[in-house]
Amino acid sequence: MEVKDLIELKNVSKSYNNGKIKAVDGLNLVVNPGEIFGFLGPNGAGKTTTIKMIVGILKPDEGEILVDGIDIQKNPIEAKKKIGYVPDEPYIYDKLTGLEYLNFIADVYGISEKERREKLEYFLEIFELKNAIGDLIQSYSHGMKQKLLITAALLHSPSVWILDEPMTGLDPRSSFLLKELMANHTKAGFTVFFSTHILEVAERLCDRIAIINKGKIVACGTMEEIKKQHEWESLEKIFLELTEK
Repeated sequence: MEVKDLIELKNVSKSYNNGKIKAVDGLNLVVNPGEIFGFLGPNGAGKTTTIKMIVGILKPDEGEILVDGIDIQKNPIEAKKKIGYVPDEPYIYDKLTGLEYLNFIADVYGISEKERREKLEYFLEIFELKNAIGDLIQSYSHGMKQKLLITAALLHSPSVWILDEPMTGLDPRSSFLLKELMANHTKAGFTVFFSTHILEVAERLCDRIAIINKGKIVACGTMEEIKKQHEWESLEKIFLELTEK
């Protein structure tokens, strides 16, 4: 069976303020199975808008978005079943306990009691949340909320894992664990798509990256390919050169 691209954007555009602000402009992008794909760009470049369109929170003005071969606009429920999403801000139901929230997510995805018990045992152990899982989420720190969201995003074993600035608020140990989870996810033939401002992380972790500026992709490829195009400069220099234009 032919392996599908797990994320595909075809000529995707999105504007705000009655078309006056072009947040994303004719984006074409393919993300392959089994790769960690880094999405880089300065503030306001269109990263979060693109991610919110991929996960179905925003509708594009033009273009088509496929997730694991499913059109996110035509079949949103089926497409969203394939996605695990960690947003840039950990907005969660503060009046629920951590366990109530995770059980709610497990119910939404129809995860069996046995599977959810096994996965919760694993994630709560590695993220050191066991002692706090019965507390109200409103008492959690930013980092604890982030770890709860990461756990929720992986409960249903999504083929596409999408993270928007996932390292924010995480301590060094949790950041290391997150990178391990990302690597393990792609070893199973799945895809990780994440945005970050930490260029060193992108350079070490990603199989390919794209740099977006003013709503357009200005570079895309492996680190070796991008550096070769720019005479082997550092990613930081390439990033600054491409985003200052």
